[in-house]
Amino acid sequence: MTDWSITEEDEQKDKSLEDLINDFLSKVDSATSLLEKRFGTRNTLRLWRSNQIQRCGDITDNTQYELHGVGCIVHFPSESVDFDYGSDNRIDGFDIWRLYIYASDRPSEYKKYCDKETVEKEFQEYVVSGRIEKMSTSDNLYILVKPELTGK
Repeated sequence: MTDWSITEEDEQKDKSLEDLINDFLSKVDSATSLLEKRFGTRNTLRLWRSNQIQRCGDITDNTQYELHGVGCIVHFPSESVDFDYGSDNRIDGFDIWRLYIYASDRPSEYKKYCDKETVEKEFQEYVVSGRIEKMSTSDNLYILVKPELTGK
């Protein structure tokens, strides 16, 4: 009798850069939803820069935020997500560094992406293939291009 069960190692092999990107963006969406509930906006940079909120603080009893430069780190009870706000307050942007850090914080889920060179290589392949593109000329973030929009 053949064992058709999928091992954890097999699941990791099946994880693509797109899976990592979608997971990262989902966590960013969760984080910014919490910020919006707490502060009335998903982008809290203006509040911090105008001294309406502290640079670091609590969102909930067990979730904290830490603003930096053009972004924010949200510390959930068992994980964190570090993201930058894009042009027009967009939250759907990412870069190699943020994806690498996100994967490195989740080695059991994204083992192959805990190697920065692997992330860089696949990221560039996605750029060349048109699967990701720059969000705008004014920042260093990229966005995932939906296949239905590119015809690929």
